[in-house]
Amino acid sequence: MQKILTLLIVLFIFQNVNAQQYKLAGVVSSDATASRISVSITDLKATVFTDSLGNFKYANLKPAIYNLKISAIGFKTIILKIDLKSDTSLSKIQLESLDEKLNEVVITGTQKEVNRLESPVPVEIYTAKFFKKNPTPSIFDALQNVNGVRPQLNCNICNTGDIHINGLEGPYTMVLIDGMPIVSSLSTVYGLSGIPNALVERIEVVKGPASSLYGSEAVGGLINIITKKVQNASLFSADFMATDYKEYNMDIGFKVNLSRKTSFLTGINYFKYGNKVDHNHDGFTDVTLQDRVSVFQKWNITRKENRLFSIAGRYLYEDRWGGEMNWNKSFRGGDKVYGESIYTKRVELIGNYQLPIRERMFLAFSLTNHDQDSRYGTTSYIAKQQIAFSQFTWDKKIGNNDLLFGAAFRYTFYDDNTPATASNDISNQINMPEKTFLPGLFVQDEVKLNKEHSVLAGLRYDYNSIHGNIFTPRFAYKWSINDKNIIRLNAGTGFRVVNIFTEDHAALTGARDIVINDKLRPERTYNLNLNFLKKVYLKSGSFLGIDLSAFYTYFNNRIIGDYDSNPNQIIYDNLNGYAVSRGLTANLDMAFSSGLKLTVGTTYQDVSVIENGIKQQQILTEKFSGTWAVSYKINKLHLGIDYTGNVYSPMRLPLLSDLDPRRQFSPTWTIQNIQLVYDGVKDMEIYGGVKNLLNFTPNKGTPFIIARSNDPFDKNVQFGQNGQVLVTPENPYGLTFDPSYVYAPNQGIRGFLGVRLNIK
Repeated sequence: MQKILTLLIVLFIFQNVNAQQYKLAGVVSSDATASRISVSITDLKATVFTDSLGNFKYANLKPAIYNLKISAIGFKTIILKIDLKSDTSLSKIQLESLDEKLNEVVITGTQKEVNRLESPVPVEIYTAKFFKKNPTPSIFDALQNVNGVRPQLNCNICNTGDIHINGLEGPYTMVLIDGMPIVSSLSTVYGLSGIPNALVERIEVVKGPASSLYGSEAVGGLINIITKKVQNASLFSADFMATDYKEYNMDIGFKVNLSRKTSFLTGINYFKYGNKVDHNHDGFTDVTLQDRVSVFQKWNITRKENRLFSIAGRYLYEDRWGGEMNWNKSFRGGDKVYGESIYTKRVELIGNYQLPIRERMFLAFSLTNHDQDSRYGTTSYIAKQQIAFSQFTWDKKIGNNDLLFGAAFRYTFYDDNTPATASNDISNQINMPEKTFLPGLFVQDEVKLNKEHSVLAGLRYDYNSIHGNIFTPRFAYKWSINDKNIIRLNAGTGFRVVNIFTEDHAALTGARDIVINDKLRPERTYNLNLNFLKKVYLKSGSFLGIDLSAFYTYFNNRIIGDYDSNPNQIIYDNLNGYAVSRGLTANLDMAFSSGLKLTVGTTYQDVSVIENGIKQQQILTEKFSGTWAVSYKINKLHLGIDYTGNVYSPMRLPLLSDLDPRRQFSPTWTIQNIQLVYDGVKDMEIYGGVKNLLNFTPNKGTPFIIARSNDPFDKNVQFGQNGQVLVTPENPYGLTFDPSYVYAPNQGIRGFLGVRLNIK
């Protein structure tokens, strides 16, 4: 009897425990919506939806371990394991958008802060997270994964480079830092490699005309590097990376709050590469040796009504050289051992101040000082450039008119030791530094005709103290078919004054004589860009973004360096004809609810010169290019995988003569990389991988890269009466020393390893 009673008591207790029921509640939110978010308990096949505030609730649940699935179209699915033992209220759950650029605010297209989807000018956004998929020591290298944007190396020895946008060469690309045009002329050659990734919050890219807002240099497009806001920066961050090529890169950042209203952010970058490598056995360094330090500081002062006041400064010092393997600084500038040695010192100061009045008026300024001390063999190039820039803008809304008025002033001082700054009097050549004053006025008006249609018109007037009046109009039209389909049309003109010695490294190598025919006239361009943006949210929870563009640029007075007429000269003259850049570009973004992300970009371009009825492809310009990035996160292992790469079709290369045995066109080539990232340790990421998986280098398939590397001072070259190179047994191809045959990096496959710290 006692055993039966005990059994009944146990059964009673078990039944009551089993009958115990609990509640499960929580709050889900996202950047776009809070209501109608699906919350499912997959074990019970039960689903509820959040209310307008994002709240959800389950009642009468038995104690157990449940799998909770939270999903919404366009957002990454979250799965949580809940061990329900009592009434439970979950902390706020934030959904992550599959379209990372959904609500991004951009400023580059119109100089106004505006939602990317609302901007009449198509702006591409690339966050710091995007560039971490293929970590690099500088912005110049990082841009290789942006579709339609290509960092182009122009010299095998010193690795000078520029940035092409849609096939247009570096001088047609304006590079801004926080909206200030401080990267130009001298700094486009070497200053770009000194911008560290650590200070970047995001990069905005505009492909096409922007001269009406940013001046005559923004012909082909612009790249705006937005630095981190002090108030949003981490207290301390660090990034250390090394490769088995013995490259070492260090980024350190820290924030100091001096008071409730004043704080500053400091960033320090150091890059060191001191390993001589000659894998192609031509007696020259494959990769330029570099020793570079950059210090950046940005101040933020909180003011009444959140008015803006920020000021930032950067100092850059770089010592780089390339040349014969036995070169050292004792040979600098001499004719015994060939080397190209460049010392660069650069100081930048930028600021933006909102006036203390009700109207939205801003005063921005930048000051730069760039000193360059270079030796290209026996050729010296010693140059100094100073730029002072200020701009006043008034952001005003009147009815349907969203107006922007502006006044800008730019002063450029440029001096070097070349004929570019010498007087024309042969008997008394004195130094005459170039001083250019460029005041300007601009106005822009955006009118929303209705919910679907808006137009933007702009006009800029500049007065160049050397070339006179410059007018650059602009027009843009946006048709929002709906929030998932947008068409944009942009048109404008451009005007550009050329400074050969700061833009074309080939003019400085000492390998060829420079010939400038007549007086060069400024270039003028006419640009057109048509863009279609489509967003697709699939029922599976995945997201698809499609961005298509067609572009066209027509050049008058295009200035061309003629490498072909005389192998010993570069002849610069205005083109007797015209030049055209046209093509199509497409970006595809896919994000799956599983966490897999795929970004693919392709560009087809026809960049050609038409002279005397003959069409010729622009040198060092591919017709087709593609980029990709595939990312996946294995959450259980805290492991992320990134596979990135690019591919380029053949491009025409600079040959020295008809006898030159090197290929006239490059092969189709690709650079591919893979990376693993482990974030299982608090405030830390450990990453590593392999760059250039296929071990591609441009020397493969060609007898040599550098012409006559065995005689870099042309001591054994024989010339005819007209200056032509004679074919001799010692020089069977009739060549002179020339390092300009380059289209891809000389670095082969290499491993890398790094660690990131981020203390908020």
